[in-house]
Amino acid sequence: MNPGGHALSVLEFSRVLDLVAGHASSAAGAARTRELQPLLDEHAVAGEHARVEAMRAMVGSEAGWNPEPIPDLAAALVRLRVEGTAWTALELRAAVTLLVSSRRALDALRDKTLDDGVTIPLDSLAAQLVRDPETEREIDRVIKDDATVRDDASPVLRRVRKELRGATADLVRMLERLMAKLEANHRVDDASVTMRNGRYVIPVRREGRSAVGGIVHDTSASGSTVFVEPPAAVEASNRIRELESEELRETERILVEATDRLRPRRDELAATLDALVTLDSLYARARYAISFGCAPAILADAERGFTILDGRHPLLLARDRSSVVPFALTMEAGEHTLLVSGPNTGGKTVLLKALALISLMAQSGIPAPVGVGSKIALFDRFFADIGDEQSIEASLSTFSAHLRNLTEIVHDATARSLVLIDELGSGTDPVEGAALGGAILETLTRRGTTTVSTTHLGALKELAHEVPGVVNASLQFDAVALAPTFRLVKGVPGRSYGLSIARRLAMPEEVLRNAEERVPKGERDVAALLEDLESRQKSIEDRERAADAHHDATVARAERVSEREQVVREKERELERAARSDARRYLLEARQEIEKTIKELRAAGADQIDSAAIAARRAAEQKAAEAGRQLAALDERTSEDRRPKTEDRAPAVAGAIEVGSPVAVATLGGKPGIVVELRGRDAVVAVGAMKLTVPLKTLSRVSKKAPEPLEIAVPLIGDQPDVEVKHEVDLRGMRVDEADLAITQAVDSAVRADLGALRIIHGKGTGALRERVAELLASDSRVRTFRMGAWNEGGAGVTIAELS
Repeated sequence: MNPGGHALSVLEFSRVLDLVAGHASSAAGAARTRELQPLLDEHAVAGEHARVEAMRAMVGSEAGWNPEPIPDLAAALVRLRVEGTAWTALELRAAVTLLVSSRRALDALRDKTLDDGVTIPLDSLAAQLVRDPETEREIDRVIKDDATVRDDASPVLRRVRKELRGATADLVRMLERLMAKLEANHRVDDASVTMRNGRYVIPVRREGRSAVGGIVHDTSASGSTVFVEPPAAVEASNRIRELESEELRETERILVEATDRLRPRRDELAATLDALVTLDSLYARARYAISFGCAPAILADAERGFTILDGRHPLLLARDRSSVVPFALTMEAGEHTLLVSGPNTGGKTVLLKALALISLMAQSGIPAPVGVGSKIALFDRFFADIGDEQSIEASLSTFSAHLRNLTEIVHDATARSLVLIDELGSGTDPVEGAALGGAILETLTRRGTTTVSTTHLGALKELAHEVPGVVNASLQFDAVALAPTFRLVKGVPGRSYGLSIARRLAMPEEVLRNAEERVPKGERDVAALLEDLESRQKSIEDRERAADAHHDATVARAERVSEREQVVREKERELERAARSDARRYLLEARQEIEKTIKELRAAGADQIDSAAIAARRAAEQKAAEAGRQLAALDERTSEDRRPKTEDRAPAVAGAIEVGSPVAVATLGGKPGIVVELRGRDAVVAVGAMKLTVPLKTLSRVSKKAPEPLEIAVPLIGDQPDVEVKHEVDLRGMRVDEADLAITQAVDSAVRADLGALRIIHGKGTGALRERVAELLASDSRVRTFRMGAWNEGGAGVTIAELS
């Protein structure tokens, strides 16, 4: 079914196609785009838009995509059906371009870097593309980039061209020698060997022609010079002609052979060419959508209504996108007719055309200039009665031309059609025009036809209250500036502003007063009511804009506060990390001092071990207390928001502090602990696994219920993991007693670090050290098993201990 040839012409749909086609990369792609027509099947339309969106994703991806060159091979492919025909070297070179473009396009469609499923709608086109690198190479082997046959295309051609170049050079040299021997009065100044009629000749003055002899092939314009082929050159020229004929025959044979290689794949090559052209057309539509901000739209059945958000006229948008005022319109399921009124130059006709062009573009597989969330209606036919279509030849007046269009509309429009009528009821008596227009609109509305009409007749504006499905609308007009705003308002009819515009143009006041008195009172009351409605609506819109601005400012302020809170939290985390790092360093220093003391104990003997161990323990506790003071000082410099709230802490209670009392340690930010020992003005407090010596004045007694303890453990006998745990220990060069200590410490570190195995290097030597290592490992319950190293682990010089 024809979707409406007359309407498409009136709406200038061909100009829209030209606009989109301008984004194609090839002439074939642009031509394919100009051939687009509205589709009537909803599934076909949806499939076309899916392909455009897939192309849009490819173009907008990080790698991007541009169409490959498309050669003009349509006629050559048709000629390929005839057996024995040969393509020219230019056409064969174009075939190479086609194969290369097909291969590259296929690679792009199957690019794994794209999101999964992006190119699925383009799979049918990918299936048409040919990948034949062997044929590419074979044709490229015989045809150069400049579309000439290569010398090495065949041994015969190589030999013939070599002989031809040699024979030509010999002939030219011979002719140059003959010219040099000419008498001065027979020689032409600055003459050189040239060619006439495919034969090499020399220029000679006419009076010297008999002295040279031979065949005259041409004369100069003045007749004073003749171009002569000397007798001595005739045989050589004949030989050159023979070689040229042989070259031509061999070249033709090579071209036929290359063409025959393509002939069996003619249909595949035609499908490939078609797919590449289609891809370029999709590329043009995708680029248009990106360039003009066309959002992917939802397709809707015309009978269920539609919604256009941020709609724009495509031709006006291309001319000057900054001055185009977008419109929004929603037609519900029961609303069939939109009656738009308002002053002239207000944009009513532009609105009509924009609505139709948006649906035409969508049904043709072109993204329309609409915003996100739009639901574009699909129609089976388009009808338009817009503009002056009078015809002197057909004896049609303006009104008759309108009536002819309206008669066709009433006869042919269906419930799924779109009808556009500009200035309904004009061109005749206003009363009869309003009556006829009202009857037409009522007929179309009851039929369910989607109709958009403009009018200035007040009687038609009342139709919305008489016929269900008719809705008034207007395009706003600035009553002060007397200029259109082009903003569509649904539900309110528009005023014509005729008298106001006349007053603005300095019409005499007495004439205007007379005109105002002639306006019926009912119409004056309606105009006043409309003016009041417009004023109230403007006030409401101003308040909505102010509320929106206030809301946006509040949201922005909340975001700034949130960002500041995030910065503060990040700073707190940084400070906490620094504090814990400092505490770790202090604890490690304490451990090192303990280890040092233990070594001194081992050197001094067992008698002093108890007193020294106690001293070492007290030193560790003092170090831990110092770490606590550092953490407390750091907490004091942090924001108040980070400090625990008073209601979150354990409540303080009265009473003396004694051994076993639950206390809060001020130097640890109020962390809870248990007093384990009193030492004068100091107390030893257990905070989790940590024991601290702190002043009594920093403690306050609390109730039994307390928050979670601080998660810091103080190493007393070396249970703090090493900063760097080694997976092996090297005993070479140590005495047996030194090796005992090294092995013990290594196993300790490995167990604390949860290592699965430890590599002990003792060397081969006499084997005494290896035997001692085996004794120690066998007696250590933490060693599950041990073995000699494999060949790639050190062999007999290494023992591998597997830990529990």
